[in-house]
Amino acid sequence: MEGFSIVLFLTLLAPTAFLVRAVYLIFQICTCDCKLLSQESKLRTIFCIGSGGHTTELLRLVKNLSTQKYQPRLYIVADNDVSSEVKILNIESTNFSVSRIPRSRNVNQSYYSSVVSTLYSTFLTVPVVYNFKPNVIFCNGPGTCVPVCVVAFLLRCVFILDCKIVFVESICRVRTLSLTGKILQYFADIVVVQWPQLRDVCFRAKYFGRLT
Repeated sequence: MEGFSIVLFLTLLAPTAFLVRAVYLIFQICTCDCKLLSQESKLRTIFCIGSGGHTTELLRLVKNLSTQKYQPRLYIVADNDVSSEVKILNIESTNFSVSRIPRSRNVNQSYYSSVVSTLYSTFLTVPVVYNFKPNVIFCNGPGTCVPVCVVAFLLRCVFILDCKIVFVESICRVRTLSLTGKILQYFADIVVVQWPQLRDVCFRAKYFGRLT
Protein backbone atom coordinates (compact mmCIF):
# COMPACT_ATOMS: atom_id res chain seq x y z
CA MET A 1 0.00 0.00 0.00
CA GLU A 2 2.85 2.36 0.84
CA GLY A 3 4.47 1.65 -2.54
CA PHE A 4 1.20 2.41 -4.31
CA SER A 5 0.93 5.72 -2.46
CA ILE A 6 4.43 6.70 -3.55
CA VAL A 7 3.67 5.84 -7.18
CA LEU A 8 0.41 7.79 -7.03
CA PHE A 9 2.20 10.77 -5.48
CA LEU A 10 4.87 10.78 -8.19
CA THR A 11 2.22 10.35 -10.89
CA LEU A 12 0.45 13.46 -9.65
CA LEU A 13 3.64 15.39 -8.95
CA ALA A 14 5.09 15.19 -12.46
CA PRO A 15 2.20 16.86 -14.35
CA THR A 16 1.76 19.40 -11.56
CA ALA A 17 5.43 20.35 -11.70
CA PHE A 18 5.25 20.57 -15.49
CA LEU A 19 2.18 22.84 -15.34
CA VAL A 20 3.83 25.12 -12.78
CA ARG A 21 6.96 25.33 -14.91
CA ALA A 22 4.91 26.13 -18.05
CA VAL A 23 2.91 28.86 -16.29
CA TYR A 24 6.13 30.32 -14.87
CA LEU A 25 7.76 30.45 -18.30
CA ILE A 26 4.70 32.06 -19.92
CA PHE A 27 4.57 34.66 -17.14
CA GLN A 28 8.29 35.33 -17.52
CA ILE A 29 8.04 35.60 -21.30
CA CYS A 30 5.03 37.94 -21.18
CA THR A 31 6.44 40.25 -18.53
CA CYS A 32 10.15 40.42 -19.40
CA ASP A 33 11.63 42.52 -22.19
CA CYS A 34 13.73 39.97 -24.04
CA LYS A 35 16.57 41.51 -26.08
CA LEU A 36 17.91 38.23 -27.46
CA LEU A 37 21.41 39.06 -26.29
CA SER A 38 23.84 36.18 -26.20
CA GLN A 39 27.51 35.83 -25.39
CA GLU A 40 27.71 32.75 -27.58
CA SER A 41 29.74 33.20 -30.76
CA LYS A 42 27.38 30.87 -32.62
CA LEU A 43 23.67 30.19 -32.22
CA ARG A 44 22.07 27.04 -33.55
CA THR A 45 19.14 28.46 -35.51
CA ILE A 46 15.89 27.13 -36.92
CA PHE A 47 14.00 29.03 -39.60
CA CYS A 48 10.37 27.93 -40.04
CA ILE A 49 9.56 28.32 -43.70
CA GLY A 50 5.98 28.67 -44.91
CA SER A 51 5.27 28.90 -48.60
CA GLY A 52 4.85 31.63 -51.20
CA GLY A 53 5.00 35.08 -49.60
CA HIS A 54 5.91 33.70 -46.18
CA THR A 55 9.00 32.07 -47.65
CA THR A 56 10.03 35.22 -49.48
CA GLU A 57 9.62 37.38 -46.38
CA LEU A 58 11.56 35.12 -44.06
CA LEU A 59 14.40 34.63 -46.53
CA ARG A 60 14.73 38.41 -46.81
CA LEU A 61 15.18 38.45 -43.05
CA VAL A 62 17.76 35.66 -43.28
CA LYS A 63 19.83 37.70 -45.74
CA ASN A 64 20.18 40.46 -43.12
CA LEU A 65 21.40 38.12 -40.37
CA SER A 66 25.01 37.19 -39.74
CA THR A 67 25.73 33.74 -41.12
CA GLN A 68 28.71 33.56 -38.76
CA LYS A 69 26.56 34.19 -35.71
CA TYR A 70 23.50 32.15 -36.67
CA GLN A 71 24.91 28.75 -37.49
CA PRO A 72 24.35 25.95 -38.14
CA ARG A 73 20.99 26.75 -39.72
CA LEU A 74 18.09 24.34 -40.07
CA TYR A 75 15.23 25.24 -42.40
CA ILE A 76 11.98 23.45 -41.62
CA VAL A 77 9.47 23.33 -44.47
CA ALA A 78 6.15 21.59 -45.04
CA ASP A 79 6.40 18.24 -46.78
CA ASN A 80 4.07 19.37 -49.59
CA ASP A 81 5.95 22.61 -50.24
CA VAL A 82 7.76 22.05 -53.54
CA SER A 83 9.18 25.53 -54.15
CA SER A 84 10.63 26.78 -50.85
CA GLU A 85 13.66 24.48 -50.86
CA VAL A 86 14.69 25.87 -54.25
CA LYS A 87 14.56 29.39 -52.83
CA ILE A 88 16.61 28.31 -49.81
CA LEU A 89 19.29 26.78 -52.02
CA ASN A 90 19.49 30.04 -53.96
CA ILE A 91 20.66 31.97 -50.90
CA GLU A 92 22.55 29.32 -48.92
CA SER A 93 25.87 27.62 -49.51
CA THR A 94 27.32 26.03 -46.37
CA ASN A 95 26.45 25.01 -42.82
CA PHE A 96 22.72 24.58 -43.34
CA SER A 97 20.24 21.76 -43.73
CA VAL A 98 16.57 21.33 -44.64
CA SER A 99 14.03 19.19 -42.83
CA ARG A 100 10.42 18.48 -43.83
CA ILE A 101 7.43 18.00 -41.55
CA PRO A 102 3.72 17.51 -42.31
CA ARG A 103 1.83 20.77 -42.76
CA SER A 104 -0.26 21.49 -39.68
CA ARG A 105 -3.02 23.26 -41.61
CA ASN A 106 -3.66 23.53 -45.33
CA VAL A 107 -5.37 26.44 -47.03
CA ASN A 108 -9.16 26.32 -46.47
CA GLN A 109 -8.83 23.36 -44.11
CA SER A 110 -11.45 23.43 -41.35
CA TYR A 111 -10.28 24.37 -37.87
CA TYR A 112 -11.62 21.11 -36.45
CA SER A 113 -9.66 18.87 -38.78
CA SER A 114 -6.60 21.08 -38.43
CA VAL A 115 -6.45 20.14 -34.73
CA VAL A 116 -5.76 16.52 -35.70
CA SER A 117 -3.25 17.44 -38.41
CA THR A 118 -1.49 19.84 -36.05
CA LEU A 119 -1.14 17.16 -33.37
CA TYR A 120 0.24 14.75 -35.96
CA SER A 121 2.71 17.33 -37.22
CA THR A 122 3.75 18.18 -33.66
CA PHE A 123 4.44 14.51 -32.89
CA LEU A 124 6.73 14.17 -35.92
CA THR A 125 8.45 17.47 -35.12
CA VAL A 126 9.71 16.31 -31.71
CA PRO A 127 12.76 14.36 -32.97
CA VAL A 128 13.64 17.13 -35.43
CA VAL A 129 13.82 19.83 -32.76
CA TYR A 130 15.29 17.54 -30.09
CA ASN A 131 18.13 16.33 -32.30
CA PHE A 132 19.02 19.79 -33.60
CA LYS A 133 18.75 21.49 -30.18
CA PRO A 134 18.31 25.09 -31.40
CA ASN A 135 19.27 28.19 -29.45
CA VAL A 136 16.82 30.36 -31.38
CA ILE A 137 13.86 29.89 -33.72
CA PHE A 138 12.71 32.47 -36.28
CA CYS A 139 9.23 32.31 -37.78
CA ASN A 140 6.85 34.69 -39.53
CA GLY A 141 3.34 33.32 -39.54
CA PRO A 142 2.89 30.06 -41.46
CA GLY A 143 1.10 27.23 -39.69
CA THR A 144 4.23 25.12 -40.12
CA CYS A 145 5.90 27.03 -37.32
CA VAL A 146 3.30 26.26 -34.65
CA PRO A 147 4.34 22.62 -34.07
CA VAL A 148 8.01 23.64 -34.08
CA CYS A 149 7.49 26.38 -31.50
CA VAL A 150 5.21 24.22 -29.35
CA VAL A 151 7.78 21.42 -29.24
CA ALA A 152 10.59 23.87 -28.41
CA PHE A 153 8.51 25.37 -25.61
CA LEU A 154 7.62 21.97 -24.15
CA LEU A 155 11.27 20.89 -24.23
CA ARG A 156 12.13 24.14 -22.51
CA CYS A 157 9.58 23.33 -19.81
CA VAL A 158 11.43 20.10 -18.99
CA PHE A 159 14.88 21.77 -19.11
CA ILE A 160 16.02 19.98 -22.26
CA LEU A 161 16.29 23.18 -24.31
CA ASP A 162 16.95 26.82 -23.59
CA CYS A 163 15.62 28.09 -26.87
CA LYS A 164 14.29 31.56 -27.64
CA ILE A 165 11.47 32.05 -30.15
CA VAL A 166 11.34 35.15 -32.37
CA PHE A 167 8.05 35.69 -34.20
CA VAL A 168 7.93 38.34 -36.94
CA GLU A 169 4.37 38.93 -38.12
CA SER A 170 3.93 38.95 -41.88
CA ILE A 171 3.96 42.34 -43.62
CA CYS A 172 0.50 41.54 -45.03
CA ARG A 173 -1.03 41.62 -41.55
CA VAL A 174 -1.93 45.30 -41.25
CA ARG A 175 -4.69 45.49 -38.62
CA THR A 176 -5.03 42.02 -37.14
CA LEU A 177 -2.64 39.27 -36.11
CA SER A 178 -2.57 36.03 -38.03
CA LEU A 179 -3.88 32.92 -36.28
CA THR A 180 -0.27 31.91 -35.69
CA GLY A 181 0.46 35.33 -34.20
CA LYS A 182 -2.52 35.07 -31.87
CA ILE A 183 -1.14 31.77 -30.58
CA LEU A 184 2.55 32.63 -30.38
CA GLN A 185 2.08 36.01 -28.72
CA TYR A 186 1.80 34.12 -25.43
CA PHE A 187 4.99 32.09 -25.61
CA ALA A 188 7.28 33.59 -28.25
CA ASP A 189 10.07 35.49 -26.49
CA ILE A 190 9.97 38.33 -29.01
CA VAL A 191 6.95 39.36 -31.11
CA VAL A 192 7.63 41.82 -33.92
CA VAL A 193 4.96 43.55 -36.03
CA GLN A 194 5.55 45.55 -39.19
CA TRP A 195 2.69 48.03 -38.95
CA PRO A 196 2.47 50.52 -36.04
CA GLN A 197 -1.25 50.00 -35.48
CA LEU A 198 -0.63 46.35 -34.61
CA ARG A 199 1.06 47.44 -31.40
CA ASP A 200 -2.43 48.14 -30.07
CA VAL A 201 -3.58 44.65 -31.05
CA CYS A 202 -0.74 42.69 -29.46
CA PHE A 203 0.16 43.72 -25.93
CA ARG A 204 3.79 42.61 -26.35
CA ALA A 205 4.49 43.71 -29.90
CA LYS A 206 7.70 45.46 -30.90
CA TYR A 207 7.72 47.70 -33.96
CA PHE A 208 10.90 48.54 -35.87
CA GLY A 209 9.39 49.47 -39.21
CA ARG A 210 9.32 47.17 -42.21
CA LEU A 211 11.75 44.25 -41.85
CA THR A 212 10.73 42.05 -44.77
